[in-house]
Amino acid sequence: MVQIPFLDYLLGGQSFSVPGDIPPLAGKTFLITGANSGLGKQSVLELSRVPSPPSLIWVCARGEARAQATIDEIDKAVPGAAGRLRPLDLDLTSFDSIKAAARRVLAESERLDVLMLNAGIMASPAGATKEGYEIQFGTNHVGHALLVKLLRPILTKTAAQEEDVRVVVLSSAAVALAPWGGIKFESLKSEQRDMSTWTRYGQSKLANILFTVEMSKRFPEFKTIAVHPGVVATNLAAPFASNMMMLSKPALWVFNLFTRRVDDGVRNQLWAAVSPDAKSGMFYFPVGNANYMKGQAKDEELAKKLWEWTEKELEGHEV
Repeated sequence: MVQIPFLDYLLGGQSFSVPGDIPPLAGKTFLITGANSGLGKQSVLELSRVPSPPSLIWVCARGEARAQATIDEIDKAVPGAAGRLRPLDLDLTSFDSIKAAARRVLAESERLDVLMLNAGIMASPAGATKEGYEIQFGTNHVGHALLVKLLRPILTKTAAQEEDVRVVVLSSAAVALAPWGGIKFESLKSEQRDMSTWTRYGQSKLANILFTVEMSKRFPEFKTIAVHPGVVATNLAAPFASNMMMLSKPALWVFNLFTRRVDDGVRNQLWAAVSPDAKSGMFYFPVGNANYMKGQAKDEELAKKLWEWTEKELEGHEV
């Protein structure tokens, strides 16, 4: 695998190095979902390396033991980091788990400066969450939407102190794979077996962007920013890799050329979390390239419809 920042620049991206270009973050609180592997784990590591790191990072994972194992590993790489990291059990397929996690954050944190919605699943077999939503849509969108809803009060409280507060949402270029019409609302509470796993994934990633756009309008007191990290060599990219292994060697070579290492792929979401150039309601390719908000991702009526559908689904679910 190779790092390809030069391609980012050629395509209109910005120069951004980690941890070098990350500003002082002392006193700030971050919460990162899916923080026990891949880009989430790398985000925690890079933020811990900053000369003036966040005072608190909530390290979320399915099971507190996984989160604690990640903290222990990062503490070996950055001695003393564990004192600023806190494990949080969070299963995005379960409303009960999400509510329990939110209750703990609200009880133990005075502020929340950056909420990074990093966790996600891709090209998964047909299935459903505990509440019955299609597994990818339920995890990537609905679970995160509930978490945001429950944590909005502390985000708003922090923003009221004239602080720079952000919600960073990991989406994907795979929005292009979403079904015609964008989102099949009538069957979201099913396994949606009539669609391919990649179409279901594209639908969930489109929802991430639409949710970002609409939230930026309804809650302008904090920034809401969507990003595509690129094709990154994490366990999430395994379906891509397995498909490419069946193709020719030249195709596999091209795939490897455009596949980013995790320490490179993490740059876009960290840029969105800290750069003064990141604007609310936008969708950025690496790094800070805003020229990819196209097609159904720009459908304002669909964004409004998704927001209203989501709010109705989450009615009555409070901490």
